[in-house]
Amino acid sequence: MSEFDHKAFLNTLTTRPGVYQMYDGEGKLLYVGKARNLKNRVGSYFRASGLTEKTMALVARIADIQVTVTSTEVDALLLEHNLIKTQQPPYNILLRDDKSYPYIFLSSEDKFPRLSLHRGARRIRGKYFGPYPSAGAVRESLHFLQKVFKVRQCEDSYFRNRSRPCLQYQIDRCTAPCVDLVSEEEYAGQVENTAMFLRGKSTELMVRLADDMEKAAAEMAYEKAAVLRDQLAQLQHVQASQGIEGVKGDLDILAAAVEGGRACVQVLFVRGARVLGSKTYYPPLKLQESQAEVLAAFIPQYYLGEARAVPGEVIVNALPEDAATLAEALGVRAGRRVRLRHRVRDARARWLRLALQTAETNLQSHLAGRQSTLGRLQSLQDLLSLPELPERMECFDISHSSGEATVASCVVFDQNGPRKSDYRKFNIEGITAGDDYAAMQQALERRYRRLQSGEGVLPDILFIDGGKGQVAQAMSVLSELQVEGVEVIGVAKGLTRKAGFETLLSGSTGNERQLPGDHPALHLIQQIRDEAHRFAITGHRARRDKARQRSALEDIPGVGAKRRRELLRHFGSAQRVQNANVEELKKISGISATMAQTIYDHLHNISDPGDRN
Repeated sequence: MSEFDHKAFLNTLTTRPGVYQMYDGEGKLLYVGKARNLKNRVGSYFRASGLTEKTMALVARIADIQVTVTSTEVDALLLEHNLIKTQQPPYNILLRDDKSYPYIFLSSEDKFPRLSLHRGARRIRGKYFGPYPSAGAVRESLHFLQKVFKVRQCEDSYFRNRSRPCLQYQIDRCTAPCVDLVSEEEYAGQVENTAMFLRGKSTELMVRLADDMEKAAAEMAYEKAAVLRDQLAQLQHVQASQGIEGVKGDLDILAAAVEGGRACVQVLFVRGARVLGSKTYYPPLKLQESQAEVLAAFIPQYYLGEARAVPGEVIVNALPEDAATLAEALGVRAGRRVRLRHRVRDARARWLRLALQTAETNLQSHLAGRQSTLGRLQSLQDLLSLPELPERMECFDISHSSGEATVASCVVFDQNGPRKSDYRKFNIEGITAGDDYAAMQQALERRYRRLQSGEGVLPDILFIDGGKGQVAQAMSVLSELQVEGVEVIGVAKGLTRKAGFETLLSGSTGNERQLPGDHPALHLIQQIRDEAHRFAITGHRARRDKARQRSALEDIPGVGAKRRRELLRHFGSAQRVQNANVEELKKISGISATMAQTIYDHLHNISDPGDRN
């Protein structure tokens, strides 16, 4: 590969804003960046000194650079975000968080509105409060609201079919609007109080409740006054424990910590002056990045994605170089002004320090776990005499109950541990019940035929939960599919079938070995094998339970919903249908003699007329 002529390239490069994409000699995208001045930014990668080792490693791989000129730096930021999201270049900081955040939803179309947890697109008419960092945080808030304001949280179908109050009313968690034990006016007042609390207007709400309590006491409505007193006390308690004094509106606090080639970003959610919780991210670093650079890459990926609410204020522990551009882009996304702040005081400063301390603590724990994993990987590399550290490992296992509902699992581990987004389950069909070899063959063929066609990445090591027969099956499948460069290792249980006594079988050499129970490589193999076993059992149980809930009548050719209904209405159950003879089946309306015979043959597994007695 000829060396990239950066001088000639820079001589023709514009000074306008835009996005640059760096490619290696095979045409693979390495890195995407944005710039206010493309010539200056791209030129900084080729200066004679001052580059980190990781940046120099990136530059050494560059064979081509392509640029896209934009009208503004904000447009460049948005284009960079889209390219990183779709292309996922290996040298960019990538935020893997495709799960939408949950909200609290308050319906507006019902006579008696309902509170519930909501995740996904906000298409239903009503009010949405959040986002919350997790479903657990939503449930905690819903539990509190249920105790204080007693607004219903039951499903609409359950609510519409009540004839008497449910348990929630009995334990004083609901006012039973389903059976009209509360007036619309009184219920609407509790709904309004709930909305005020969720909008962060706790102070105004407490003033209102105090006024109402005094009024009720003056009118000698002491029971009502006691209820208001309890609500006020509970609100004061949550305000003291979760509130941020002097803060109004919504804000997020982001603190980044960087150490040992790893990063941690702690996000603290504040909505309506209440801390709803926090979430931790560990974006992988391929280049040597500072806290400000980590946040500069993290913020657009975090906020510019789909269905992500942007608060009016974002506080960070290190201000990115292009903070003004970031704030402008967030404002475009939110449809209003967004402030990106670094220097804060009082309550904001205290919570920023807390977020940074949490990020640093979590990063230390993450590094300790990563070092342990790295040691196990190095031990595995030495054990198998691999030329380099394994980057991807897969393990297969089979699960069934006496041949019923056979499921094969494939779990994937990389240098960071389980890669659950790449896990796969295979429902095994068309084999003799209980034939684990055939099940393994089918799962491996389905898996690696897809990989051979470019739908994924081949592993460095393939673990098989089984002995010589299973390993031979795996080697045969890989050979047939012409898959090369994959180390196959069987993990066979010892005579005692206890952890620590496993035998490892090499697919390439046929060698067998047993490792000491405290061997780091064995611990890693056991972890991967146990995860494959757990995933296979989970899949098998789900498939078995689904099959057992399915009526045997649903698979009979020519028997649709109407005939099934007539059969069940006449006989009372699917078991009685199965016990009926052809003459009894013929008596059912809509069941001819031929159909009766078809039903009987299917339910008794008769495929040859000679099998009938």
